[in-house]
Amino acid sequence: MTQYALFETAIGFAGIAWNDAGLVACHLPERDTDNSRRSFLRRFPDATEAAIPDRLASTVEGIRALMRGEKVDLSDAPLDLSQTPEFHARVYEIARAIPPGETLTYGEIAVKLGDRLLARDVGQALGKNPWPIVVPCHRVTAAGGKPGGFSARGGVNTKLKLLGIEGARAAAQADLFAS
Repeated sequence: MTQYALFETAIGFAGIAWNDAGLVACHLPERDTDNSRRSFLRRFPDATEAAIPDRLASTVEGIRALMRGEKVDLSDAPLDLSQTPEFHARVYEIARAIPPGETLTYGEIAVKLGDRLLARDVGQALGKNPWPIVVPCHRVTAAGGKPGGFSARGGVNTKLKLLGIEGARAAAQADLFAS
């Protein structure tokens, strides 16, 4: 049975969904709880809203801390990988090891996987990441530190905002925010 909870962060209302095995999804902060709730129910129509279980309380506090700009490691958050293709799981494992405030490129992750030609596949896997923030796909950039894509609401602007909160700097930020 899938359950979910919404919670407030410094930049809006985020959410997590879980089952007995671990987290099945995370939702990036939005201004409106109704949007977050609708998003979860589209993905998990049979999910029920519930209190955050004790075993996930530190994950939620970690997400809140990251959204305040603190350097928090969420690599111990329990994930339910049972529906995740093996390649994606390997990409997510590497992405989870990127510390807050730092980035890797799609190509660098591809090299860690053993084949630099897998960069596009890495991007596709990250585009399907069900655990944004916990699996920090926003910390993965295109070659030269350019932001690259981001499939969450707000696209690249959301990615840049998350990187900015963490103190990371993508190459394109200087151009975007120059006065």
